[in-house]
Amino acid sequence: MTHDARKHWESIYQAKKSDELSWHQEKPETSLKLIVETGLGRDAGIIDVGAGDSKLVDNLLDLGFKNITVLDVSPTALERAKKRLGSRAVSVKWVASDLREFETGDSYDLWHDRAVLHFLTNEEDINRYVEVVRRVLKPGGYLIVSAFSWRGPTRCSGLDTRQYSEASMEKLFNDFERIKSFEEEHVTPWGAGQIFLWSVFRKKG
Repeated sequence: MTHDARKHWESIYQAKKSDELSWHQEKPETSLKLIVETGLGRDAGIIDVGAGDSKLVDNLLDLGFKNITVLDVSPTALERAKKRLGSRAVSVKWVASDLREFETGDSYDLWHDRAVLHFLTNEEDINRYVEVVRRVLKPGGYLIVSAFSWRGPTRCSGLDTRQYSEASMEKLFNDFERIKSFEEEHVTPWGAGQIFLWSVFRKKG
C-alpha cells in the first residue's frame, strides 16, 4: 500500500454517500454476532479499525457497550459517523490515523476489522498490522478480522487487494488461538457478490 492512504480514502468518502460504498451494510449482523459470542462484558474495550462511517458503533452503543474506539484514516468518514450519532458521539473515542502509524497507550479486549487487512499488500505493512494487534490487544483478548477470501476480489476501490485462506490467516496470527473461521458472501449495494473470510482469534496469555 504505497499510495497516500489518507488522500485516497478522503476522496472516496467526499465523493460518495454511505450507501454508494461497496462495503456498506445497513446492519453489520455478522460483526455483532461474533462480538456478542465472545461473552465480553459491556465495559470491555473495543476498537473498530478502518471503520469508516460503519454503523457497527451505533449498534454496539444500542447493546450497551460503553468503551468503544473508532479508528479510520479518513476524518471525513469519522465526521459523518459522529454527525449520525448526534449527542451519543461524545461517548465514543474517535481516532483519525493511518493504522500503520497508530500509537496508543490504551489496550483493548477486542479488535474488530472488517475489510482493512486485505488492502495491505506488501509484507512490511502486513507485519506492521500484526505488530499493532499484538501490542494493543490484552492477553486473552479477541481478534475479529474479515478480509477477502482467496475467492474474493483482487481489486477494490481502485486498489489491489490481498486474498486469504484459513491457512494463510492462521499463519499470520500463529501465536494466537484460532476459535473459528468461515466464508461469507457480502452483496454490494449494486448487487455484486464479494466472498469474505471471517476469522476469530484469541490472544494467548
